[in-house]
Amino acid sequence: MNVLFLCAGYATRLYPLTLDRPKPLLPIGGREILARLIDKVPGIPDLKEIWIVTNNKFEKHFKDWAVKQNEKHKIRVFNDGTLTNETRLGAIGDMDYVLKKSGSNDDLLVIGGDNLFEFDMKDFVRFAGNKGISMAARRLENIEDIRRFGEVKVDKGSKLVSMREKPEKPESALAASCVYYFPGDSLKMIEEYLSEGNNPDQPGRYIAWLYKRVPVYIYQFTENWYDIGDKKQYRLADEEYQRIEKKK
Repeated sequence: MNVLFLCAGYATRLYPLTLDRPKPLLPIGGREILARLIDKVPGIPDLKEIWIVTNNKFEKHFKDWAVKQNEKHKIRVFNDGTLTNETRLGAIGDMDYVLKKSGSNDDLLVIGGDNLFEFDMKDFVRFAGNKGISMAARRLENIEDIRRFGEVKVDKGSKLVSMREKPEKPESALAASCVYYFPGDSLKMIEEYLSEGNNPDQPGRYIAWLYKRVPVYIYQFTENWYDIGDKKQYRLADEEYQRIEKKK
């Protein structure tokens, strides 16, 4: 199994913080977002490599950072070759790019590089190993907050039965996160999705297409989660993790 962190965005909503620094390397509570995410990886069974996909603008940032981490982790950085937000491949396009460059057909965990969560990754992998293609989701306290996320509905067996992106009239309080598990034999469907001319950005679009063709399962978690898409969410996460660090 390999883990892929999606870090090829340009985070224009966080300018000027991200003009010259990629969002996943912004500090949260004194440590980079990506460092906190990689902390979740140790102990995952059969883990081979940690992959980071970025763009040409930020490749050096990640490679310099990865050198400092390699005493603890084996990290491989992929450059998708783009230079601007307008020419980006999109998250799904980046997944396809990395799979082709790596030549791997091993099971794959995919995690958004700005998607900070506190659940135990080993529990998610255990769930997904028993179920198949899986996505993590959290039930929000206020159903109206679903308007900022992908809305998820499941059956009694945790199978995904409905998914809508940022619905105007929410019907479920279960929000999709950017944490996915794909068995190796399912990865070829990413290329099929793109070959049909579907939108290459936002992994949730791929899941919405996928569950209508093959079973997709939802791992529900209750722990803290921050989808750091704007300055407000960034400040909230930073304040929360500063409080956590002070308690240590």
